[in-house]
Amino acid sequence: MLEKFLTIEAPVSAEIVEKKSKFIAQIFPVESEEQAIEQLEKVRKENRDARHNVFSYRIANGPERASDDGEPSGTAGVPILDILRGKDLQNILVVVTRYFGGILLGTGGLVKAYTDSTKDALQKITVVEKILQSQVEVEVPYTYNDKIVYYCKNNDYKILETKYEENAKIYIAVKNEMSQKFEKDILELTNREAKIKVVLEDIYA
Repeated sequence: MLEKFLTIEAPVSAEIVEKKSKFIAQIFPVESEEQAIEQLEKVRKENRDARHNVFSYRIANGPERASDDGEPSGTAGVPILDILRGKDLQNILVVVTRYFGGILLGTGGLVKAYTDSTKDALQKITVVEKILQSQVEVEVPYTYNDKIVYYCKNNDYKILETKYEENAKIYIAVKNEMSQKFEKDILELTNREAKIKVVLEDIYA
């Protein structure tokens, strides 16, 4: 299992026109192959009149796949996938929708159009690093809530969620190698009043 990987923060898109054919590249962050397929189907439905919806995706600790969607073999899906491999991006889906303009581009022209539209969209992405961690629940009296938040902010721990019940329940992503130090620090910070437990293992955050 990967200890960490690079992905994108939010969806982006770009559009180019090549010899009257319109190429619309959309790039999405996804968490699984199922989510990638679901997003692909949404794009297809939104572009029913398009000639092609070429796609490529890479899933961390999972499959990678590419489709030319009716274009000549090797002119669309795999060239896009090669770009994603080159940038070492995971958990990412690229869909390039082509509205045919009536002029054939040839194999070289197709490769260029599909890769150029993808590269244009990739110029807009924000890359983020996802690290394999555990989700830890810290339950504390409300008087310690702000101290926990301050501690996490200053020690690079990501707070995933907070539930306000009888006590505050703060869910924090903790790197496996930092778990002992984290627990020690939290107990000292709360005069040992904190209840700490791992609720999810092997998450990326």
